Order: sequence, then C-alpha cells, then structure tokens
Amino acid sequence: MMTAECERSYRSPFLTQIVGTLLGLLLIGLESLAPSIATANSMATQPAQVRTAIASRQFPPWRVAPAHGILLKELNSGRVLYEHDAGKRMSPASLTKIMSALVILEKGQLDDLVTISPNAARAHKTHLRMKAGQVFRLDDLLKAMLIMSANDACLAAVEHVGGDEAQFVALMNDKAMALGLADTHFSNGCGFDNPDHYSTAEDLATLSVIALDQPVFRQLVREERALITPISGHRAYVLHNTNRLLGRIPGVEGVKTGFTSKAGRCLIAKVSQNGSDLLLVILNSKRRWNTATNLITYGLQAAEAPH
Repeated sequence: MMTAECERSYRSPFLTQIVGTLLGLLLIGLESLAPSIATANSMATQPAQVRTAIASRQFPPWRVAPAHGILLKELNSGRVLYEHDAGKRMSPASLTKIMSALVILEKGQLDDLVTISPNAARAHKTHLRMKAGQVFRLDDLLKAMLIMSANDACLAAVEHVGGDEAQFVALMNDKAMALGLADTHFSNGCGFDNPDHYSTAEDLATLSVIALDQPVFRQLVREERALITPISGHRAYVLHNTNRLLGRIPGVEGVKTGFTSKAGRCLIAKVSQNGSDLLLVILNSKRRWNTATNLITYGLQAAEAPH
C-alpha cells in the first residue's frame, strides 16, 4: 500500500504539470486578448475627432437605406456627408409649401387681408377647419401653412397672391426654373400627389437654403407653436409645429414636414451645433424621426472629423 507521503510525492509532478499547462493556456489567452485591449486603450486615449472618424467608417448602420431619397450636407463647407438617390424625382408632399412661401413672400404683402374662399375651406387632409368668409391677415395664413402645414390656409394664401391656384403654380414653376431646379415641377400649391408634381432631395436642399435666407421664413419654421385669430371673429387657432425635432434636439431650426400616401413621410431639417450647420432632406421614409435622429447624430460627428 502506498503511504500518504509516497502518494504526495507521486502526485507532485503530475499536479505541477497540470498547473503549468493551465498557466500556459491562461498566458496564451491573455496574449490573444492583448491586441483588442491595446486597441481599446488606444481608442480611449485618441482625441475625440479621431474616435469620431473611426466610428464614422461604420456608417450607415443599415443595409437598406431608410428612405427613398436622402441628402445630408454640411452647409459651411458644402460637403455632402451622406446621400441616397438624392437626384431621383419623387413626390415632395407638403415640402412644396417651402416654394409656396417663397412666392408669397416675394409677390404678396403680409399685412393684406385675405377672405377664405369656399374652395380653400374645403381643402382636405391637414387643415384648421377655416370657414368660408373668414378674414385673416396674409402673414397669419403663412404661419399656419409653415408651422402646422394647414392646407386651407395655404390654398387661401395661394389664391390671394396668384389670383387663382393655376396662376400661382405658374409663378412657382417660373421660380423653380430661375433657381436652376431642373428636376422640380409643381402642379398645385400645397403638395398634393400628382404625376406632374415632383422634386428631388438635391433640389429641395437648394430651395431650403434659399428660403432660409428670408428672415420671415427662417423665423416661422423654427416656431414650436403660434396663435392666429381671424379679423372677422374671436376664435383663436392654436398652431403646433409638425416638426417633432424642434425642442428635442439642440440646434434644430426647422424646416418642414410632409406626408401623402404616395410621398410617404418626408422631412427637411436644419441643425446648428458646435459651429456646424447641417441640412437634412428625407423623402419617403417609414420612420423619419428615428432616421433623422441617426443621420443628425452622424452628421454632427462627421462634420467635426478630419477629412
């Protein structure tokens, strides 16, 4: 029978071998992790701009673009940070009202009194339920069409400035041609779907930059809410901006939302942060707010990264 002392002396080399093997495996494992640890440490010590540049190489995080048309630009440098089918003609929905507002500001007088026509009162989709015969100042109608995207207010303003909608639309198309928007054409003043009513993310970005140069337009599209009252009555209409990014993302300064069954959910956003001015156009997206938030976050990082 083997004594306890002999058993210990027998096991010692065996245990030593096992311990040695385990230690070896542990060292090998640590050695294999070393590059990852080193990379993580080096990333942590890199300047923020370098980390941003590295992270931005992985953009976009989706395999299929989250909208049919996208353009993301940094306006100060003119850099296009991301685009997808930005030159493709699509239905612009109520983004149309940007051009309508430009023509109204150019051809109309904001202190004009405008009587709501039966035609304008019947405008469908988004509306304030204005009544035929009510009288508003033109600048209040402009507020309603830009802040709340109200079609009755838009149509009333369009009819007043153009004489009728057809003549106003002709002014819109003349303006588009003068601005060099070769892939833009309008068939109505408010943004209803029509085969002859289209624009592109590129053209709408150009149009937005021009519109934002107008102080009245720039101020209105950044208002989260407003109040208008008809001259001929006492009922006040509260306007809530359809742009959910306002007040939720720092530096958002507008610009416009849009939606129809054909155009899908559309958005133009202007964001100013840390010396960067981003302009984002999204056409036909199912999840425009998530898409916009992701693109804005990326754009602010990419704008600061070295290139």
